Amino acid sequence: MAAGQDPEESGVISLLDDEYARAILVESSREALSASALAERCDASEPTIYRRIEQLREYDLIVEQQQLDPDGHHYKTYRTRVERVTVEIEDGECSIDVSRREVDAADRFTRLFEGLTEP
Repeated sequence: MAAGQDPEESGVISLLDDEYARAILVESSREALSASALAERCDASEPTIYRRIEQLREYDLIVEQQQLDPDGHHYKTYRTRVERVTVEIEDGECSIDVSRREVDAADRFTRLFEGLTEP
């Protein structure tokens, strides 16, 4: 990490340097996808996809949503929050700005409800 660089900025840069993390962000920008669908589209194993999803969630670059199958089972899907990443290098300093999409009220309510029902 460069002197004076924010640890969060360094983490975002590292994630964006990872081919699977970038692929997840691109694929989930089109539509919300399950981890298995992301594994197929990104040509990666599910454990690899789950590891990257956790890293992306740590930096609030992806959001998790609950979906209901017609048979009544629940599963998670993921959708990118990233709209734009800007890197500025000026006067010997490097800064990163991540513009994120807003999470809609229904998604916030779902996450709140899930938090109340989990053991």
